[in-house]
Amino acid sequence: MAPAWRRPAPPHARHAAEFAARHIGPDAAEQAQMLSAVGAASRAALIAAVMPAAIARSRPMNLPEPASEAQALAELRAIAAKNQVLKSFIGCGYHGTHTPGVILRNILENPAWYTAYTPYQAEISQGRLEALLNFQTMVTDLTGLAIANASMLDEATAAAEAMTLAKRSVRAKGNTLVVAGDMHPQVLEVLATRAEPLGLTLRQADSAEAWAAALAGDDYFAAIVQYPASSGWLHDWSADAATVHGKQAAFIMVADLLALTVLKPPAEMGADIAVGSTQRFGMPMGAGGPHAAYMACRDEFKRAMPGRLVGVSIDSHGAPAMRLALQTREQHIRREKATSNICTAQVLPAVVASMYAVYHGPEGLQRIAQRVARYLGILVAGLRELGVPLTQTHHLERGAFDTLCLHTGADTERLMARAVGLGANLRRAWGEYICVTLDETTTRDDIALLWRIFSDDSRSLPSVAALADTPSLMPAALQRQSAYLTHPVFNTHHSETEMLRYLRKLADKDLALDRSMIPLGSCTMKLNATSEMIPITWPEFAQVHPFAPADQLTGYAELNEQLCRWLSEATGYAGISLQPNAGSQGEYAGLLVIRAWHRSRGEHQRTICLIPESAHGTNPASAQMVGMQVVVVKCDANGAVDLADLEAKCAQHAERLAALMITYPSTYGVYDAQVKTLCAMVHRHGGRVYVDGANMNALVGLAAPGEFGGDVSHLNLHKTFCIPHGGGGPGVGPVCVVDDLVPFLPAHKTGGIGGEQSTGAVSAAPLGNAAVLPISWMYIRMMGAAGLTAATENAVLSANYVAARLAGHYDIHYSSNVPSLKGGGVAHECILDLRPLKDSSGISAEDVAKRLIDYGFHAPTLSFPVAGTLMVEPTESEPKAELDRFCDAMIAIRGEIAKVEAGQHNGGWPQDDNPLKHAPHTAAVVGASEWTHAYRREDAAWPLASLKASKYWSPVGRIDNVYGDRNLFCNCVPLSELDTAA
Repeated sequence: MAPAWRRPAPPHARHAAEFAARHIGPDAAEQAQMLSAVGAASRAALIAAVMPAAIARSRPMNLPEPASEAQALAELRAIAAKNQVLKSFIGCGYHGTHTPGVILRNILENPAWYTAYTPYQAEISQGRLEALLNFQTMVTDLTGLAIANASMLDEATAAAEAMTLAKRSVRAKGNTLVVAGDMHPQVLEVLATRAEPLGLTLRQADSAEAWAAALAGDDYFAAIVQYPASSGWLHDWSADAATVHGKQAAFIMVADLLALTVLKPPAEMGADIAVGSTQRFGMPMGAGGPHAAYMACRDEFKRAMPGRLVGVSIDSHGAPAMRLALQTREQHIRREKATSNICTAQVLPAVVASMYAVYHGPEGLQRIAQRVARYLGILVAGLRELGVPLTQTHHLERGAFDTLCLHTGADTERLMARAVGLGANLRRAWGEYICVTLDETTTRDDIALLWRIFSDDSRSLPSVAALADTPSLMPAALQRQSAYLTHPVFNTHHSETEMLRYLRKLADKDLALDRSMIPLGSCTMKLNATSEMIPITWPEFAQVHPFAPADQLTGYAELNEQLCRWLSEATGYAGISLQPNAGSQGEYAGLLVIRAWHRSRGEHQRTICLIPESAHGTNPASAQMVGMQVVVVKCDANGAVDLADLEAKCAQHAERLAALMITYPSTYGVYDAQVKTLCAMVHRHGGRVYVDGANMNALVGLAAPGEFGGDVSHLNLHKTFCIPHGGGGPGVGPVCVVDDLVPFLPAHKTGGIGGEQSTGAVSAAPLGNAAVLPISWMYIRMMGAAGLTAATENAVLSANYVAARLAGHYDIHYSSNVPSLKGGGVAHECILDLRPLKDSSGISAEDVAKRLIDYGFHAPTLSFPVAGTLMVEPTESEPKAELDRFCDAMIAIRGEIAKVEAGQHNGGWPQDDNPLKHAPHTAAVVGASEWTHAYRREDAAWPLASLKASKYWSPVGRIDNVYGDRNLFCNCVPLSELDTAA
């Protein structure tokens, strides 16, 4: 008999919670130590002390028993196999593309890139900031426009943002957007959704005559076109742009970035704004996302541009350094006056797209585009040889880049079915047309396949080789003459060796979750397990088109159904849409649902949205985007909503009250004991309650918003349910609603979703960022109800442990004021108040944040929600040793502050020359021959002995944000400047 250690364990003895034990950092013994430090007898006792009993779940979550990692992967593989991966010629903004292996392995599948957070702490984000600066340079070069942001959520929402950017940037006073009808239908859908609540009108022109008539009017603020048109034809829009400018309006182009490598760019035709998708620059179709959209505009519009903008500034030593510029923080500052609720981006896909351009360079991109265009010419030439009638193609005489649109009349249905039978998907347009789009992955065999679809089986096919010299269909006058991607970064890293080392160099500059704990309050930076990540690049998930026939997407349909059902169990809601592709989009969709419900009852006047002063900055921004008026509700001294003020404002606005938006637990990191009371109060006055799900990691398994009074919530799957942040995106922000609001969930007509009462599409694809949904499916499937509940309890325990260890050194700003708990008792995060220390030492919260870099840590959330504080959220997946390492660092920093408080004359340090004021310290500074500071080199670089064994060095000193905003520069830094700095 085999020895015991080699015999498989019997089924009943296998560890059912295998994955949960790997996901949750502290083991049972460590949890006991943490509970002892906090002053709680058990996790259950801790939860009972800090969470109101009134909101406890009425029943456990009904979820499948947890599966092992191998079992869950096998189950998901079976679901994925139900998708059919046919050759896609659908186009419509989604294309086959080859992700270079060096980019696939070293970015998309690399935790150094996908576990990083938004680059708010710029000094430890120089790698991804450089990649995003490459992205911005790529976009400005290809569009010809002056400035680009660091990516948008998808092409359709980028077009909608361009619409509102134009509205607030031009002199024209009209409220109409003139829309060229031959645009991707999903772009038209999202434009319509976004326009209506803002009182904007779309005037769609479906013919040349209607277009000319619309531009001749005087009631529009902008016009928007697709380039190339959705059905493929090309046009020089210069004269049209001049006409629009004559009306003091803006001209917007939704432009294909690959086409711009060979076609006249938007700026040369007079475009003011260009938007589009970068999907075909190396990101798989993934049933619709995640993909980075882009936005570029003329220089005059830059300070009104939504989203993030990476700019170049200088650090404390005068060297160039990158950081987020201008409006990056406006959503938290401007609230209801914000120009957009987009506070995120699609960073990981944007990095992939930028590196695709770096790897291929201008010549490589042009070669790919020219090959696509020539294959289209060969396709058309072969169809002519076969006698396929081309007399009624859709404007083919104007030229085309990658798409052919044939009038197929009564044969349309037959040809579409024939294509599927032969293993291909085509696109049906306007009932009697078929569009065929080629891409980077198109081969000679694909051309032959298309000829076979449109020809008689008895006919012999033309020879691709014989037609090899056929020119493209691009008109000479529209072929690009201007240079692009001239910066050395796009002309250097073309071998895999060079590219591999460049990517490693950038990754080494950053602090991501693969190096250390990221204790960001309200951001929930937890483990993104490898088993959860593996399925996203499976071809069955990655290589399918979002508008493929429904019977080819049954795997995604099953994934959607199961994930929605499980999330409903977690939240207590009746219905969920996974379409929103960011938390901001989930907020927007949820408020649209509330608005639509009131309007269905004839209560159009209900437009007041009550929002506590502690709310996330995106909340009021989202409210104004759906046409609601924000009224701020006060909070009490403990951070809870002031019930008296809420009652007064509910009564004052009773006839107009639409909604109350709250975050629960609150942004202050405490469970509001009166949450059921305030929900009932709003309901009595006819309003609905929106519970922001940003802090759901403190609720799963313990309490459900749909049970304790919420009507609508969005979730952040990139927080609570383990989709990684990707350096600031992708994300998923599902919208969850109670039963009577289910009919109002977002539609997607292009994707075949929606009923009579549905709100409009909020994202370009029916399932939004569909390709990352398997991550959350895997997490829930492996954790089960007990594992998810344990994760929540441990997240709360970890936060309370940090609060308990630090309570003797820093003021805990808000707590539940439980006398028996050291630190007072908090939810999943705690706020450290540094304002008293600023008064006593001159050391600010920002100084502490920068000093933490020297200790090898990403800073907690800085000065939000309270200025002068740090908000710490440790999550459940950090082991006790890492929590202790963070606490040791914070305690050591408090000791350093004490030395500043003592002053130089008492053996301490001056307020203007100490390790905190000069942090972070670079290796170049510490290793310099001259050292003039009042503190030692060892104090600067190795404040704890453990750092001598493993040390992260900040690549730059503290960055001057003011200099960067006054001297705005948002493209790749010229080599001459880098040389000078060196």
